[in-house]
Amino acid sequence: MTSRERVLAALNHTEPDRVPVDFSGHRSSGIAALAYPKLRRFLGFPPKPIRVYDVIQQLAIVDGDVLDRFNVDTIELGRGFALDEKSWSPWTLPDGTDCLVPAWTRLERQAHRWVIRSETGRELAHMPDGTLYFEQTYVPFADGDTPGTTRSALNESMWSAVAGPPGPVDSRQLSEGARLLRQNTQRAIIGLFGGNLFEMGQFLYRNDRFLMMLAGEPQQAHRFLDELVGIHRANLERFLGAVGEYIDIILFGDDLGMQTGPMISPQMYREFFKPRHASLWRLAKELADVKVMLHCCGGFRELIPDLIEAGLDAVNPVQISCSGMNAAQLKAEFGNELTFWGGGCDTREVLPNATPEQVAEHVGTQVRSLSPGGGFVFQQVHNILANVPPENTVAMFDAVNDAS
Repeated sequence: MTSRERVLAALNHTEPDRVPVDFSGHRSSGIAALAYPKLRRFLGFPPKPIRVYDVIQQLAIVDGDVLDRFNVDTIELGRGFALDEKSWSPWTLPDGTDCLVPAWTRLERQAHRWVIRSETGRELAHMPDGTLYFEQTYVPFADGDTPGTTRSALNESMWSAVAGPPGPVDSRQLSEGARLLRQNTQRAIIGLFGGNLFEMGQFLYRNDRFLMMLAGEPQQAHRFLDELVGIHRANLERFLGAVGEYIDIILFGDDLGMQTGPMISPQMYREFFKPRHASLWRLAKELADVKVMLHCCGGFRELIPDLIEAGLDAVNPVQISCSGMNAAQLKAEFGNELTFWGGGCDTREVLPNATPEQVAEHVGTQVRSLSPGGGFVFQQVHNILANVPPENTVAMFDAVNDAS
C-alpha cells in the first residue's frame, strides 16, 4: 500500500497493511521547534534550518528524512508553499537558537517580550521572556459587537489573522501549490481549513463572555454564528475550489472538551453547533472527495453521537487522559463509525516523563486497543512539546511501527 492508500483504508474502516502514522500532518500532531533539533541530533541526522511555520505554537517543519525514518504517511497541504528563501525571515527561539519564521508574520521586540501585530498594527499576541508560546492579548468583541463586523474582527484575532495556512496566497497559487505537492508525494494530504464555530466565539468574545451569551443571549449567539457560517461557507468554496482535487482530508477545528468533560451540554451543542457543523461538513463533501476531520481537544464523549450524525469522519487528537476518553471504550462504542486519529500516546504524563521502555509499552497498548478493523491513524495526543526527551519520541514511533 502507498501511504495515501493506507490512510484512506483506515478512514474507510478497513484494516490496512500496517497502522498509518501521522507526524506533523497538521498543527496538532507536530513538534515544538525547541525539541526538533534535539531529535535530529539524537537520530544522527545533519543539522538543518529550523523553520517555525506556526509561530504561535512554536512548531517546526519536520523534514523529509525524519518523516521517512518514522514511516510517516501524512503531509500537510502547507508543505506545498513557503519553502523558498524569500518566504522566511531570521528569528531566535526562546533558548537562543537561530531559526526562521514566515516572512509575513509581523513580529516586534519590546521590553522583555515579543509581540505579534495585525496588518493594522494592533497587538494581537505576545510571548513574554521566560515563556515558550504566544498567547492572545486582544479580544475584538470583549466589550460587545456590532452586526456585520465579524469578518473585520477575524482579521484582528490572533488565531484567524496569524495561524491560517499557508500564508498570503491567492486561489491560483493555492491550486498550483497543491497540484505540485500531490505530484511529488504519495503521502495523504491534509488541508487545514479551520471553520471554527465554538472556538471562534471564544477568540472574538472571550471564553467567559461567549459561554454566557450562549446561555443568556441565545438570539445574539445565533445571529453571530449565522454570520460566521456564511463567512466559512464562502471561504470553503474558495478553498476547495482551488485544492479539493488534490487533498484527501479537510481539517476543521473546535475544542469542545475540558479535562473533566464537554464545555457545553449535548443540548446546547445540538441547538447552536450541530446544524452548523453539519452544513459545513456536508458542503465540504459536496465540493470535493474528502474525508472530514475535526480537531477537538479534551473530553467530549457525550457529544460524539451528535458529531457522527453531523457527518464527521475522523477526530483528533483523542485526549485519552480526559474523562470519558478511554481508548478501548471509545473504540468499542464508536469504532465502526468514527476514525480515531490520535490517542496513540499520552503527551501529558507518559511521553515527557516515562522511560523509553514505558513509552513503548504504553504505545503498544494503545495501538492494540484502537487499530483492529481500521478506523485508526496513529498520532500522539497533540504536539510533542519542548520538554520531551528525543529518545522518548523515537521510542514512540518505533513502537507503533513494531506493533504493526
